[in-house]
Amino acid sequence: MKTVYFASGKHIPRRTILKAAGAALALPWLDAMSPAFARQESKSLPRRMIAINVDLGFMSDRFFPKQPGRDYELSEYLNELAELRDDFTVFSGLHHPGTGGQHVADRCFLTAATHPARPGFKNTISLDQHMADEIGFQTRWPSLALRVGPGSESLSYTADGVRVPAIERPSEVYKALFVQGSSEQVRQQVQRLRNGQSLMDEFAGEISRLKRGVGNADRQRLDQYFSSLRELETRLEAQEAWTNTPKPRVDVPVPKDNTSPGGLVPKTRLLYDMARLALETDSTRVITILVNEAHNPTVDLPGVDSPHHGLTHQASQKGDELAIIERAQMKCLADLLTELRGVEEHGRTLLDSTMVLHGSNIGDAARHDGANLPMLLAGGGFKHGSHLTFDRKNNEPLANVFVSMLQRMDIEAEQFASSTGTARGLEFI
Repeated sequence: MKTVYFASGKHIPRRTILKAAGAALALPWLDAMSPAFARQESKSLPRRMIAINVDLGFMSDRFFPKQPGRDYELSEYLNELAELRDDFTVFSGLHHPGTGGQHVADRCFLTAATHPARPGFKNTISLDQHMADEIGFQTRWPSLALRVGPGSESLSYTADGVRVPAIERPSEVYKALFVQGSSEQVRQQVQRLRNGQSLMDEFAGEISRLKRGVGNADRQRLDQYFSSLRELETRLEAQEAWTNTPKPRVDVPVPKDNTSPGGLVPKTRLLYDMARLALETDSTRVITILVNEAHNPTVDLPGVDSPHHGLTHQASQKGDELAIIERAQMKCLADLLTELRGVEEHGRTLLDSTMVLHGSNIGDAARHDGANLPMLLAGGGFKHGSHLTFDRKNNEPLANVFVSMLQRMDIEAEQFASSTGTARGLEFI
């Protein structure tokens, strides 16, 4: 840790720095809280997004169509979405420049930050958190980070490059969305928030005293931190308002969590169901789902006898076995899109208002190749039904699709990360 000095030559006590750092570490997570006008209704109909990363990828020869344009023949995997053909666009020739094909690149799936495997890597803001910063005030949850597979790593990163922890268990998602708690529990939660605000005031006083004894560079850093604290207080007040607002009621029981190591498919279906319910009740409008099986189980499906990760490195010998898993994952996506299309909302379907981005940070898991990522975009008010092809050797930035998505969310954006513009050929309805 670099030592910081006062202008007088006295160093700031380590205890003080650690106390301030403790608050700073909380800021990225709390940055997603709603401001005080959270309950105001948007004048336009809601626009939403679900971004899904299947981090072990898909076999490219079974995923990508052979023909470009609208008259392409569905590939083996896209056949699982045959009834939704006019509701999605499939892309080929996209990548994130400089991220590589390592598994750690899943942290860059929505950020496009470069060189994630290098020591000292610092991430950048993810697409979902950029959206949450702009529209998150409209719902109880500015965003939801979900995960299929054990752990808390997610696709979501704040402007400071800090990961937003993911929720793995569907039952916990359900409780967060729909379980109100007793009046005493609500009172205690409000009191905790108020205590947090008092703590912020205490830190602000300490920082004001510190500012009088540091150099210009440190004073600027403290000014930024002080501003962050005040912003946090506003967001804490908003969270208090949401705490006193009843949660929506749904005629759906609490889901029973699947704890089987190989339960990839039922776990995915349950979390997809929770994502749909979150959007249907307008509890949030921005959701990310990371499908990660780093523990490498054998998936519980007939005909699958080998660990999933191992199969991706033996695709040439065991491709048919791996395809059983990957087709099942595409079927889970098809079910999600079908259910979104089945929900009516103000004369349109929930799929019409929801962009569903589905793909992987790996183009070829066997070679750890980060080129030609398997990507599709469904719903959300785009003109779909095509295979948009780009140069498979000199790929276009996937971030171009992100810019198009931001604009479709009615967020002003001309650039995001490595983008060079919007995605050519991807048009609004």
